[in-house]
Amino acid sequence: MARTGLAGAVRVARWADNALGPGRDAATADGKATLSAATADRAAADLGLTSGQVRADWDTARLAGLVEVHGDSARPGWRLRAWDRDDSAVLRGWVALFDAWSLALPEPEGHEPAAVAETVSAMPQVLSFLQLSAGPVPVEQLLDLLQQRVTELRTERCEVPYESGAEPPAEPAGSPDAPPASLAPLLDWALAALAHVGALTCDAGQATLTPLGSWAVWVKLEQICVAAQSPAGNIEQSAEDMLRGCAQLRPNAARAEYRAWLAARTVGSAVSELIDAARGEDALLRGLAFEALRVVGAPAEPDVRAVVDEPTLRPYALLWLAEHDGLDPEDAHEVLTREEATWLWVDTAAAVADHGEAPMLVRHLESAVQPTVPRLLDEVRAVGHPRTVQVLVALAAAHPDPALAKAVRRAAFQVHTGG
Repeated sequence: MARTGLAGAVRVARWADNALGPGRDAATADGKATLSAATADRAAADLGLTSGQVRADWDTARLAGLVEVHGDSARPGWRLRAWDRDDSAVLRGWVALFDAWSLALPEPEGHEPAAVAETVSAMPQVLSFLQLSAGPVPVEQLLDLLQQRVTELRTERCEVPYESGAEPPAEPAGSPDAPPASLAPLLDWALAALAHVGALTCDAGQATLTPLGSWAVWVKLEQICVAAQSPAGNIEQSAEDMLRGCAQLRPNAARAEYRAWLAARTVGSAVSELIDAARGEDALLRGLAFEALRVVGAPAEPDVRAVVDEPTLRPYALLWLAEHDGLDPEDAHEVLTREEATWLWVDTAAAVADHGEAPMLVRHLESAVQPTVPRLLDEVRAVGHPRTVQVLVALAAAHPDPALAKAVRRAAFQVHTGG
């Protein structure tokens, strides 16, 4: 189902890779490797589609990580390269599209931004209800659930105490003491967007999760509800599997696992495996790989120094080298430029979004070097991290402040559209 749903996006991404790659004449015709109007028309002619279909498939390819856009250029994502041989790459691509469902279709006009943000925040509960129902659910019943959840969100915000002497903010439209205004149009938009990405179907006034949508919601519920299992046998695992097994351990226990794993291998092969794991898509493994390299110590220095020029690994490598040279770990971040620190912030946020809980993502805001959220968003947009859209979408869904969530969602949309 994931392959079928993303087939159009793969087709356009592969066309762009072949027609707009470095050294192709087509790349210089438009002056950049993104889909300008002329490029969309050429793709439409070559593929037998309309320009509108090409643009829609291109947007899907970007949200699914099949292409990565950096400024005014684009390049194939690792999922496109692994598409024919790696089912997990296909499923991860679809889950990335599922997580960004709120960008799949324009939100309806004439609604308060706070109500839109609240609808997006409430939809995980609606999806969980659909998954647990295991069958068609009347849209009216989902509307009741959505209204209850929105009321809860508004009540939770009002439970935050104000500082002594401070004036409370102006009451938003629809206070917790009054029922929410009709959310039916917003629910219709949410269901249409989720249907657009293939997560559900909506027919005859009833919504039903597709098998793919049900699987994705179940996986997310499982991540929340199932405790991490004991990492027994990590010594025999690959670097990636070992790091995954250590992800839920306390730092001291994880370091003990790293030492045991390293002791069973030659230093050279172990360091190479760890660096290869760090090059993967999972930002959590990237951070853990460099923690394991800290256990290796001096023998890893040549290999770490060799990857300093790789953009994905550079901030981690610079911090490792600074600590290895004797800099206090609390001061090591000073070796990073503002752009490198921002890139690392986004990468860490991606790890939290994939493996952590919503409050952790909200708290992660406090670790940013930027003094204000608008400054952070401006610099995050400029730094060009391939997971920027997904991180901002997750942060907007997690943050309890509707105004801030609105700003973050706007930034995600601007990055998604290239604005």
